[in-house]
Amino acid sequence: MADPYQNNIYHQGGGDGYGTYGEGGGHDGYGYQADYPPQEEDAASDATEGHDEEDQMYEGEYQGIPHPDDVKAAQRAARTKSQTAGSAASDLAELSEQYEDIMEDCGHGRFQWTLFMVLGLALMADGVECFVVAFVLPSAEKDLCLSNAEKGMLGLVVFLSMMVGAFLWGGLADKVGRRHCLIVALAINCVFAFLSSFAQGYGFFLFFRLLSGIGIGGTVPIVYSYFSEFLQMDKRGEHLSWLCMFWMIGGIYASFTAWGIIPRYGWGFSMGTEFQFHSWRVFVLVAALPAIASLVGLTFMPESPRFLLENAKHDEAWMILKQVHDTNWRAKGQPEKVFTVTHIKAPKTAEDEFIEIQAATGTAVQRWAVRSLTLSKLVLRNVASLLSAELRFATLFMAIIWFCMAFSYYGLSVWFPDMIKHLQYEEYASKVKVFHRERVQNFHFNFSLENQIHKEGEYIRDKFIKIEMKSVKFEDSLFEDCHFEDIKSTDTVFENCTIRSTLFYNTDLWEEKFIDCKMENTTFEHNKHGCHLDTVEENDVLIYLVSFLGSLAVLPGNIISALFMEKIGRVKIIGGSMLISAGCTFFLFLSFSQSAIIALQCLFCGVSVAAWNGIEVVTVELYPASKRATAFGVLNALCKLAAVLGSSIFASFVGITKAIPILLSFCALVCGGLVALKLPDTREKILQ
Repeated sequence: MADPYQNNIYHQGGGDGYGTYGEGGGHDGYGYQADYPPQEEDAASDATEGHDEEDQMYEGEYQGIPHPDDVKAAQRAARTKSQTAGSAASDLAELSEQYEDIMEDCGHGRFQWTLFMVLGLALMADGVECFVVAFVLPSAEKDLCLSNAEKGMLGLVVFLSMMVGAFLWGGLADKVGRRHCLIVALAINCVFAFLSSFAQGYGFFLFFRLLSGIGIGGTVPIVYSYFSEFLQMDKRGEHLSWLCMFWMIGGIYASFTAWGIIPRYGWGFSMGTEFQFHSWRVFVLVAALPAIASLVGLTFMPESPRFLLENAKHDEAWMILKQVHDTNWRAKGQPEKVFTVTHIKAPKTAEDEFIEIQAATGTAVQRWAVRSLTLSKLVLRNVASLLSAELRFATLFMAIIWFCMAFSYYGLSVWFPDMIKHLQYEEYASKVKVFHRERVQNFHFNFSLENQIHKEGEYIRDKFIKIEMKSVKFEDSLFEDCHFEDIKSTDTVFENCTIRSTLFYNTDLWEEKFIDCKMENTTFEHNKHGCHLDTVEENDVLIYLVSFLGSLAVLPGNIISALFMEKIGRVKIIGGSMLISAGCTFFLFLSFSQSAIIALQCLFCGVSVAAWNGIEVVTVELYPASKRATAFGVLNALCKLAAVLGSSIFASFVGITKAIPILLSFCALVCGGLVALKLPDTREKILQ
């Protein structure tokens, strides 16, 4: 009996919900057999002349090893047999079988690797976005005069905007298209990241970073859904895991560029006193380069053919599949290999037709409003379908796993650097110099004051000119006939002091730095307006080093998880990695030094990345094509919500206790790991 897949021709099975692509004249389908001349049985190209395929011997035959093509043929035959034997096999499952066979014939080669690089840059841009605000904040808080509340809001808005973006673009990608939505999302990110670098006020900077985050938030749900639909089953887990590595590369890129640019204060310019463009703004521009590069690359990439088939766009899907096939085999030195697919089964959908019917009347604004409203309803209906009977438990389990992993990972990611800062502060505070009841008369202070406390002192006819005051506190002191001029201060306060006949000229000592002080005949002239950048200590290299090492530590875990994703399985990798990460958290009780905290951070990041890789692969494989990006977007939005909660809760216990953050992360990781072990194994599952 002849193999039904011998010539890669896919015929229509039973089912009223499907049209046939590639039928002859008089039918609804289209045939593309005329794109190339028919080959005679004895025809041979220049590349194959002088060779008889039947005479060629596969070198493994001597050892009884089956040829890889024979293995694939056997797998196809088994799938066909199970499909015909199972009366409950749906038409959608038949499309999935056909699509998998087509992707096997297209092979894995130049096209997938090109798309891998383009989508990797988009994922890299997402990784960079998570670091940008953290790196620029020490400089931006001075440049933009940020209060503690404003700094907190700026850090919070990054995750909130990415949460909105994940939900929005994930839902739209299943209805509008993966490529189209990813291009628009990256364009929004690039435009508003560029504008944020020039924003001179806090309000505009916050608004532009909000919109930039909404744009970049769509990359993760779309990238994984998009790339998975160009991969065959036996390549999917490994290559999706390799793709995860670009997030790590984004962290390394952000750390290196921040370290190389932000401390260089000469890398900027100013236009009077109203417009300042310091080095941290240059870094914001450089951080947008991966998104720009990905955006350019996407213009040369096609839409996902699986998405097009789901939306009954047969012609475009066939042309793209032929492009993938020809690109790969041409690169492998077999340009004569012909794409012989003529029939592709695809579902008929009425959703787009409904939109067009509604949009056929009224003004342009009315048509846009009707189409947008209809599209919103379709997206929300798709979101609601994630809780349908067949997907309810998968969605619940994945929501628990995503939330637990993100809560612990992002919570500890904030806790590690905050603990390092706390240890630095304790060490700095232990070296404070205390001066008690000192009396200084007619003295010219021409040197900086740092980390000092002056109690009950008396300063008579003294001059403080062109100096810096850092972490200086005057308590219950008297200043009489003193002169302060050209002063720069950081964390400097006067508390319960009496200040008589004293002049403050061109200083940044404002009213809020005088707490319960008594002023007598005191004058403030030409106070410095705005804020200033501290040029030495504010941008400590340690913040970049910690982020760099944390990102680099991901590399071993990424490589191991990619190599063993198909061998061990996604479920065991997720559950095992989360449980091992939970065990690693107990070592945090030993974090008594900065070096110990950095080492534990690297250990935790290196182990937890394997769980992240498995989670993202399983999320792609559990959901059908019509809901894949939507589900990924909803779960990724939940991830960002967990990140906000985790970072806020963990940060509040810094300097108070280690026990609560450690126990919270341990419980969350154990809970997520145990739930992950209940997931189905999707290694041998064809994408629905």
